[in-house]
Order: sequence, then C-alpha cells, then structure tokens
Amino acid sequence: MKIIACGDVPTILAPDAYFTGRVTQNPIIETEAPARLRATTVTFEPGARTAWHTHPLGQTLHVLSGAGRAQSWGGPIQEIRAGDTIWFSPGEKHWHGAGAKTAMVHIAMQEALDGVAVEWLEKVSDEQYGG
Repeated sequence: MKIIACGDVPTILAPDAYFTGRVTQNPIIETEAPARLRATTVTFEPGARTAWHTHPLGQTLHVLSGAGRAQSWGGPIQEIRAGDTIWFSPGEKHWHGAGAKTAMVHIAMQEALDGVAVEWLEKVSDEQYGG
C-alpha cells in the first residue's frame, strides 16, 4: 500500500505548449508498471483549454465543478458540466476545457502504453473554440 498525503504533490502550472489560458494540474497518481493508470485534477480558468491531443489507450474525464466544452475531431462542441463523465476512445483526437465565462475542474484519467499517456498536437484556435 502507498498513501500519498494531501499536500505532498505540488500543483503544476500547465505548459503553454499544450494549453491555452491558465490551467493548473494537481497530480493524483502515476502508477508504476505493470500498472498504467495516471490521474490528475485539472483546473481551467474561463476560456482555458487543452490543445488537440490523443491517448493511446483512451481517456476518461469526470467533471467535478463548473462547466466546460469538449470536442472530438470532426464532431460538434459538446457542453460538459459538474457530474458528467466523458470517455474518449483510444486514438480519438479531441480537446476539452472551460466555458468562455465559467471555470471548470475535472479529473483526467488515462493509461500509459509503453510509458506514453498522451500525444499532443496543434493548439485549438479561438475560432475552433468558439464554434
């Protein structure tokens, strides 16, 4: 058993290369092989969002508070809110983030394949974000 005490893992300011706007990440767990689970609480300020990206084994989001947006490549922008759970299939190109005027917090859960949990792609333009 391993207990990670509250406050033992510092909050991370998400890198500008992969996010637009102010986003912070609070890592929950990154398991050691053979386990593959990685989970993080992610806080998006209004208008903040990820870049387009994929996950080799898919990704689950669970929205804890606020309201936001999510979109898969070629599909419509979907509104997401507290209590919603979103699943992206392995390799599905997508983005997610806060609403234009509302913050959003979600838990992001994904598994790593050969040590890789995400492939970052191009940023979501303001036009794409606005729908």
